[in-house]
Amino acid sequence: MGSEMCIRDSVNMGKKVSDIILETLPNTIILAIASILIASVVGIFLGVISAIFKNSKIDIFIQFISTIGMSVPSFFSAILFAWFFGYILKEYTGLNMTGSLYELDDYGESLNLKLKNLILPAIVLGIRPLAVLTQLMRNELLNVLAQDYIRTARAKGLTERKIILKHVLRPALTPVITSLGLVMITLINGALFVELIFNIPGFGKMTIDAIRDVDHPLIMSTVLVGTLVVMGSNLIVDLIYFILDPRINN
Repeated sequence: MGSEMCIRDSVNMGKKVSDIILETLPNTIILAIASILIASVVGIFLGVISAIFKNSKIDIFIQFISTIGMSVPSFFSAILFAWFFGYILKEYTGLNMTGSLYELDDYGESLNLKLKNLILPAIVLGIRPLAVLTQLMRNELLNVLAQDYIRTARAKGLTERKIILKHVLRPALTPVITSLGLVMITLINGALFVELIFNIPGFGKMTIDAIRDVDHPLIMSTVLVGTLVVMGSNLIVDLIYFILDPRINN
């Protein structure tokens, strides 16, 4: 009976491991989804702009910013953004240095959704994936633009806008989509520090707390769940890849 309790329950929190994970994992999933949306939309857009204006000042500036984004560690970005936007510019941004997605009301009776507390963590967590997607999108777009059928489309008199939207964007997006599996791993690793600095009660912060407290049942469970999340995200990416490029079924 004792060994069974050690497997089921957290040593320090006195709760079932499954209950702890179910309480914290949704917060991390919401944060990860918000970060992926920011990284995908902004990263693809910047990649397209960078490729269209190749070797221009705009391209050089975007490449410079994306290089910095890939180089700066998540914990440093989190500290910098929390201090600057949540403290120095708090009067103008209305954002907090720390805060959960759900907060108790003034009477301590009910939880209220605080989406503004998601803004800074989502941006910080999405910086590195955004930079990677920007570089990847630019390179893939330039590769597609150099193909013979693109020159043929230009010779037929198609505008650059139609060429990019109809003939370039979809084949260039396919390798970018496949990279989202690696992006998910980056998000999981970054969430450990981002949630800790912004004091978000998510899966990442819970993992660090479990390691600090040497809570072996909880540590083993977080490793298992983290592995399943990565495998699930890779499966979803493969399905999206199949939809974008049905030739892989041949």
